[in-house]
Amino acid sequence: MERDEALALALLRGDPEARPTVRLYQWEPWAVSLGRHQDAETLDRNLLHRDGIDLVRRPTGGRAILHAEELTYCVVMYAGRRSILQVYNSISEALVCGLRLFGVEVTLQKSQPPFAEVYRQPSSIPCFTSSARYEIEWQGRKLVGSAQRRYADGEHDVVLQHGSILCGPAHRRLCDYVRVTDEGVRERIRKEMYEKTVDLAEISGGAVDVTRLAGCIRRGFEMFPMNHPEGTRIP
Repeated sequence: MERDEALALALLRGDPEARPTVRLYQWEPWAVSLGRHQDAETLDRNLLHRDGIDLVRRPTGGRAILHAEELTYCVVMYAGRRSILQVYNSISEALVCGLRLFGVEVTLQKSQPPFAEVYRQPSSIPCFTSSARYEIEWQGRKLVGSAQRRYADGEHDVVLQHGSILCGPAHRRLCDYVRVTDEGVRERIRKEMYEKTVDLAEISGGAVDVTRLAGCIRRGFEMFPMNHPEGTRIP
């Protein structure tokens, strides 16, 4: 993720080799990424260390994600005159295109929860317990979690967006590492994770070919390009 931010800053500086980019990758070992402003003390570091799970902080916002059985995507692009939600929608449309090529009929969340209120709840610590507008769902359950950040220098706005495409159920283990004083809170988080999230293995009823998934996502961005205001296409 440091590399992702470096790509965004290089694009902002106008480095000759910099260009809008889509990256797709997985994690070894598994890791929890915290949102840029999220309190690290909400998770039990000792338990994470015991289980060989790293803890990192994203340059983007949002809430904690366990990068386990999933495919992480990163988009670095010029925002042009588009708002945060407009860019979010464009990226989500490209992801929807890719997921449909993979054989999954997904939809976009149309409503926006009151995050100031949601984030005061202990159950909001994991990213996947709530959906923002234009996040991707399957039959009302969240399949892709995303977070965005903008960098500006007065001339250009550059977007860095991260997201996690769930391929298996391991993301739900995040509730095991949440630091709580009331075990009832942990069980509520666990229940919400099961009720509100879905993964591609559950949808398809079998193991996910992540290489083919990555190819479909790439093709989705090729078919639904994000453009620089002057027309430079993400390669």
